[in-house]
Amino acid sequence: MLIDVRTEGQRLRIINNFFTKDGKLKNIPAQRKKKLVILAHIVKELEFGKIYPEKEINEFLKKYHEDYATLRRELIMCQFMYRENNQYEMNPKDLWWLR
Repeated sequence: MLIDVRTEGQRLRIINNFFTKDGKLKNIPAQRKKKLVILAHIVKELEFGKIYPEKEINEFLKKYHEDYATLRRELIMCQFMYRENNQYEMNPKDLWWLR
């Protein structure tokens, strides 16, 4: 499933609507397209090729929202990240649902 958000302006509007000025996520969007934009924005701080233990991913996601487990699950379901044995790694961008 590939989702296309046509313009950077659309992405910025979504980000501005869902994040506070201090970078906290107000709520997790229900609409798939908006959720993908939010997740892509969050993972910008993560490194490709680095393996993250689950505890580190949880702490990272807590910076954005108290429901870090849902965010973590969405990152896997939308193919931003791969999980094996409680270790997480970024997938290549060509596997992401958002382009």
